[in-house]
This record gives sequence, C-alpha cells and structure tokens, in this order.
Amino acid sequence: MGRKLVIGDLHGGLRGLVQLLERIDLTPDDQLIFLGDYVDGWSDSANTVSYLIDLSRQNSCIFLRGNHDDLAHKWLETGELNQKWLEHGGQSSIDAYRDFTDEQLEAHMEFFHQMFNYYKDDENRLFVHAGFTNLHGPDYEYHDTGYYWDRTLWEMVLSLDPDLKKEDDFFPSRLQHFKEIYIGHTPVTRIGKTKPFHKANVWNVDTGAAFKGPISAIDVETKELYQSDPVHTLYPGEKGRN
Repeated sequence: MGRKLVIGDLHGGLRGLVQLLERIDLTPDDQLIFLGDYVDGWSDSANTVSYLIDLSRQNSCIFLRGNHDDLAHKWLETGELNQKWLEHGGQSSIDAYRDFTDEQLEAHMEFFHQMFNYYKDDENRLFVHAGFTNLHGPDYEYHDTGYYWDRTLWEMVLSLDPDLKKEDDFFPSRLQHFKEIYIGHTPVTRIGKTKPFHKANVWNVDTGAAFKGPISAIDVETKELYQSDPVHTLYPGEKGRN
C-alpha cells in the first residue's frame, strides 16, 4: 500500500516539482493529490501540465482546480483575457503555450476540464484549493468559484483562539465536518512560514512557489514533509510572480 501525498501550488515550477518527487522517492503505488494552481508564474506552465498528464498514467492522481487553472482554461477555450489574470501570472502561461500544437492544446483543455473542485477521501479528509463558505459543508455551495477563490476559511482559521476545541460551542461549523482539511491558494509565507502550516484541523500546503518559496508535499498519514529548493533558484533570470 502506497502513501497518500498532498502537493501544494506549483505555478509553472516544473523543475521544482521534479526535484520534489525525487526527494519523495515516488513509487507507482503512491497516490498524489494536487491542490491546484499548476500554471501562471514560471516559464514551464504548459510543460508542467504536460508532465502531470504523463504522471497520471503512472500514479493515481487527483487534480483539484485552482483559480489560476480556471482562468487559464477560459483563455485556452475562448481566448478570454482577464486583465487581473495577466497581471498575476497569466502572461507567463500565454507565452508558454505559443508553440503548442492543436493536439497538445486539446489534451490540456481536457485536463483542465476534468479537474475536481474538491475531493473527500474515505477517512473524512477534505482537499480543496481555497475553501468553501457554506456552514453545511462544500456539498452545499451555491457557486463553484468559492472552491478555488475563497480565502475566508483560511482567514477564519488564523483568527481562532488556539485554546478553542472542536467540541466547544463556538468552534466554527465549517471545520466540524471533516477530520482534516488540506488547502493551498494563500501562501503561508504571508504569515512568515516556509513550511506547510497547521492550525485547528486545517493544513495549508501553499509555501509560495510562485514567489520565493518551495513546492511542498505532506504525507497525510505520517505528516512527513518534503520540499523542493526555493523555486526561484531553479529559474535564474526569471521573475515569476514577483
């Protein structure tokens, strides 16, 4: 029986992902759960998606939808150019796709189309890019965008009294539905952390690969951590999303 490994935001940092998987010593028995944002940042956005498509033929992979993936998918399918997207990494994805064939583009659009908004495993753990807002849980969301844009779940977790227990009356309803929740989307570097950060029953695995941080992974059973080098050091001369 292999490991269940959760991997944080990639942002086109294929060299970091390859290095991370080498340090994990990945085997075909391991399951990989990717928390989204595969594109927008470093110059390998398109190549990262190609690599993930190939990886899914070797390993059991769950690919969750990130906000950057959604924006890139819309551009690939319709040519829609969101100005904010261009300002926050979108141009790097446009550049990365310039020499792709129609066949390659079709395969990538299918990859984006098949992503999950969230995933629940048989141990009652939730995996989602950003969060959810409905007090009854993610199955009751009114709008899909919350799964890959919402930051309120993470902000709520950070504001919790550390002495508050799950059985207490004021423990947030959103957190009571699951044994653990794994998210990305908001880099933990914003709170001065360089490794996946845990509070209450939430793990944030986005360690800022789009900026000055590494790509990170966590074994959900043992909580063993793995990290690449800071991704910007693997792309000298590039700015990423800085």
